[in-house]
Amino acid sequence: MSTPSSLVQEFAPTGKLRASLNLGNPVLAHSKTATEKPAGVTIDLSREFARELGVDVELLQFDTAARSVAALASGEADIGFMAIDPLRAETTHFTPPYVQIEGFYLVRDDSPIKSNSDVDRAGIRIVMGAGSAYGLYLTRHVRHAELVQVPTSEAVVDAMLERGLEVAAGVKQGLQADARRVGGVRLLDERFMVINQAMAMPKTRSRQAADFLDDFVGRMTRGGFVADALARHAIVGAKVAAD
Repeated sequence: MSTPSSLVQEFAPTGKLRASLNLGNPVLAHSKTATEKPAGVTIDLSREFARELGVDVELLQFDTAARSVAALASGEADIGFMAIDPLRAETTHFTPPYVQIEGFYLVRDDSPIKSNSDVDRAGIRIVMGAGSAYGLYLTRHVRHAELVQVPTSEAVVDAMLERGLEVAAGVKQGLQADARRVGGVRLLDERFMVINQAMAMPKTRSRQAADFLDDFVGRMTRGGFVADALARHAIVGAKVAAD
């Protein structure tokens, strides 16, 4: 069944579906198997959604979550892929999640910090990527430690080491890659949050558009599209979200 023209116009007012991608997320916009760039589950979802609309897709590539979110908010992009967050939800409609990833802390090997309960204490400085979902979460929940922002999530571990800070926060897979790269550091044993990743669009669109996008994501998770994409791109550590 073809998509109603009114919905096509809402989602692709320029004649193309402009998808905002956060290339800074190692789970969502990267592939360990594909030679093309960019590649990953969000790219696959963008192309499939454009196919259902009957339009071409334009992949807008950003290096941070904050820039990807800003592109959707400004109207530069038509859809986005980002973590569900209460602050963002004030102006953004989120679908149900399609993938869950985890936020973790990283410290030096010789750090006295052994568990998450050791982190939120006076004198501890936590490095985080500006505008990231885990950063927004920490801003709401950290009471005693000091939060230090750096421009991108990729920079948190280097900033921790170069500036003599105590803790780096980030997405588990990204921190694991940094740990292999720099050595002498370790992840704590438990996550501090689950990050629910969803498709997103401006709240100003119609209820019909919101329902259409929600239905698409539901079909992609229930039908195995997301699981197949994660497996095809050899992405580990991400869990397909349940209904």
